[in-house]
Amino acid sequence: MIVHVKHWLKCSPHPFAKSLFQFAKTIRNPQMIVIPFFHSSLYFVHQFLKQFIHEFLRITYFTPLFKSQIKGSKKQLFLYSGMPQVLGQLNIMCKDNVRMSGVSTFCGRVGGKTTPTLNIGSNVDIGWQNAFSVGRNITLEDDVRLAGRVFLAGFPGHPVDCERRAQGQSDDENQIGDIIIKRGAWLGTGVTVLGGVTIGEGAIVGAGSVVTKNIPAFSIAAGNPAKVVKYIKES
Repeated sequence: MIVHVKHWLKCSPHPFAKSLFQFAKTIRNPQMIVIPFFHSSLYFVHQFLKQFIHEFLRITYFTPLFKSQIKGSKKQLFLYSGMPQVLGQLNIMCKDNVRMSGVSTFCGRVGGKTTPTLNIGSNVDIGWQNAFSVGRNITLEDDVRLAGRVFLAGFPGHPVDCERRAQGQSDDENQIGDIIIKRGAWLGTGVTVLGGVTIGEGAIVGAGSVVTKNIPAFSIAAGNPAKVVKYIKES
């Protein structure tokens, strides 16, 4: 019955139905009068408290917790927006002055011959919603910049054979590859890098690219699959 009434209110050409429909829309979304000084002040207080709580938790809670689970010098580690999710078996080595989004996932392959390792150099940026699947080794050298939603796919998680996939079996050793991002490289938003790939020193990879092969140093690459579009001068 309710469905029929709603349909009548929306579709009926009768003036009463139209008036009733407009009234229903109004009371469904009431609006409070904005008092400029009061609400501007309240907004300032809201922003201040939000930032204060965020910084307090970052310094006293999230950063110490995460640092307790990683190795290396890890001085001046700057986490923001919480704490990264760590899944599977994974060693994380972290140097100094690293900035890292807490909305990131680091996953180590389970069942390998050795424990996978993620090596993070100094002065590295790891952006929002980055995801690293570490098969054996992923290395981010010094001064690397990773924008948001970068995916480093060191292992696929499933075998090629569909019957084995259906049985829930894991990937094979020959499907796994190391990923190395050399010093000063910059990966744009939404870049995917497959296993067995090295991004050369100072290289730039355009947003949304899928990198399936090595990228030379001091080059700009883009596309799916990513190809070199130009070279840049070494500074």
